[in-house]
Amino acid sequence: MINSTQVSYFILAAYFDTGLYKYIYFMVIMSLYMLIVGANLLLIVVICMNRSLHEPMYLFLCSLFVNELYGSTGLFPSLLVQILSDIHTVSAPFCFLLNFCLNFYAGVGFTNLAVMSFDRYLAICCPLQYNIQMTSYKIAMLIALTWLYALLVCLIMISLTNSLKLCGNIIEKVYCDNYSIVKLACSDTTINNIYGLFMISFTILCPVCLIFYTYIKILKVCFSGSKQTRQKAVSTCTPHLASLLNFSFGAFFEIVQSRFNMNHVPIVLRFFLSLYFLTCQPLLNPLLYGLNMSKIRNICKSLVFAKM
Repeated sequence: MINSTQVSYFILAAYFDTGLYKYIYFMVIMSLYMLIVGANLLLIVVICMNRSLHEPMYLFLCSLFVNELYGSTGLFPSLLVQILSDIHTVSAPFCFLLNFCLNFYAGVGFTNLAVMSFDRYLAICCPLQYNIQMTSYKIAMLIALTWLYALLVCLIMISLTNSLKLCGNIIEKVYCDNYSIVKLACSDTTINNIYGLFMISFTILCPVCLIFYTYIKILKVCFSGSKQTRQKAVSTCTPHLASLLNFSFGAFFEIVQSRFNMNHVPIVLRFFLSLYFLTCQPLLNPLLYGLNMSKIRNICKSLVFAKM
């Protein structure tokens, strides 16, 4: 429930007048959304329906694709409505729901990438213990913890933000984000700011540090191992590393844009860069993993040619 001290609606002030071009923007973003949904849904179905892909690496990938599908669906319908609308307002309950969805998406994304790096570490550095360590039960637990941890963190964040008394309703973004809402508060936000730092540290920095630690271990094994070991590491780790760098860049820009004055940056550039975090990752991951992993690529080819 939204507090009685809250405003009833928010104005998304980052939208700019595009005239008739809004229909072109609408078609471009709609095409992107359909491409993201189609690509991620195809890979989810391929992994779920083929028993040969019921291995830890592919199951973690399936969790990643589900999160990309969820995050895109949390953003794009609202974005498409706002592009065609002349009055860029959202109700307070919907704004908080959108805020929760996007933060939940980010939390699951980073934690899932950390779990995937741990899986690669075991497969490359401890191959003899891999099947003993990565049992079906442990895989299910890791995937469940990935989602439950992000859910708990985001629920606490939303409840803290919801308790604030707001004295404004203008958000300088194209969607609702937590820090923009907190900045509108005229009550004490110390707890919110402390929890925000905690959330960034344990949801972004800790997974990233774990990923870099596992990659250092993997690199040591690669330099001292055989050519076959190096090839295996490169083929499985390159897509994951590219995905991590892309996601981290988007998250870094999003944090900078939320916490610092970006008025010197052209509004059109701010608009597209604010969407980078939520559009490029769901679009890039199916290409990275679908094209680079031979098992997925071959099954997708067989499905396409079978239909033709």
